[in-house]
Amino acid sequence: MIKVNCLNPIAAVGMDLLDDNYAVTEDFAEADAVLVRSAAMHDLELSENLKAVARAGAGVNNIPLDQCAEKGIVVFNTPGANANGVKELAIAGLLLASRDIVGGVNWVQQEKADPNIAKSVEKGKKKFAGTEIAGKKLGIIGLGAIGGPLANAALNLGMTVYGCDPFLSVDAAWNLSGQIKHVKNREEIYKECDYISVHVPLNDDTKHMINAETLAMMKDGVIILNFARDLLVDDDAMEAVLKSGKVRKYVTDFPNAKSANMEGVIAIPHLGASTEESEDNCAVMAVKEIMNYMANGNIVNSVNYPNCDMGVCSTAGRVTVCHKNIPNMITQFTAVFANAGVNISDMTNKSKGEYAYTMLDVDSAVTDALVDAIQAIDGVIRVRVIK
Repeated sequence: MIKVNCLNPIAAVGMDLLDDNYAVTEDFAEADAVLVRSAAMHDLELSENLKAVARAGAGVNNIPLDQCAEKGIVVFNTPGANANGVKELAIAGLLLASRDIVGGVNWVQQEKADPNIAKSVEKGKKKFAGTEIAGKKLGIIGLGAIGGPLANAALNLGMTVYGCDPFLSVDAAWNLSGQIKHVKNREEIYKECDYISVHVPLNDDTKHMINAETLAMMKDGVIILNFARDLLVDDDAMEAVLKSGKVRKYVTDFPNAKSANMEGVIAIPHLGASTEESEDNCAVMAVKEIMNYMANGNIVNSVNYPNCDMGVCSTAGRVTVCHKNIPNMITQFTAVFANAGVNISDMTNKSKGEYAYTMLDVDSAVTDALVDAIQAIDGVIRVRVIK
């Protein structure tokens, strides 16, 4: 029986996929697999039982990726499962920042007791007049699962769209409209666009990518949208340009103690993926990833180990190995099987940074002695017998 622990509530549509081979446990320490959304795992003790963690969402900052990799725990996420929800909220952000809808709604609430409110509205509405987005230039940094669909949607709303993504995948590129103006660097977007929306992961290159220096490159009155990660934007620099009027509005889905109190900020309470559809999609994808890994050893959408998929095993046995990405590992694995007189019918090996993953399908039963011999190889982290 495979035991699954949920650190956060996971949508029933996903949990219902678990068959009779799985049991849900409240005990994190005994779990073979963990499903998580936003719960922090950095201070949790990772047991030897734990083999996989699936994040029902894209960001994995709440998971100790390196520690998991060192223990042979494969960490999955669900890229694209919540993309439409975030895209739709980004479109709402464009409109909220262009037309002072929030200010207008709040003003009506203040004046609603006035019996002459209808007349007052006609006099007061000019305070909330805004601009249309049609004909304006939108720069999107990151054209992946969210940025790409947002770019296509903005074109349909009449905007001119600039896009920058040096790591654009072939699949993502196929889904982009040919009308998008591709630029080679972020600086061109900073200089040219009336609206800038960031959709990139947080790493050393992107942390505080919106800062005093890059803000100085931008047009006066630019609107900036952040539905990706809080730390992509330097709040101190943003506060200064909002006060000076250099930036007209900053829309963020990640309010913090500083940004929530800054004038000119439209702070949304992290609603990007908070739709029923997004939560269902993430739950289904996360559970399927766990089940595929536990039943077949396949890795799809991992963030700390390479993707590696050999489908369903049709031979007598399958062994998987999490190991360090160092020379001579494959030679040592095959030697163990050869010495045991076991034929390898199929094999694949993939690497990702410091770590690698090998899958071997064999024509005879896998013995404990064979597993022990592989586990004893220097650089091997975890050996699993799938079949």
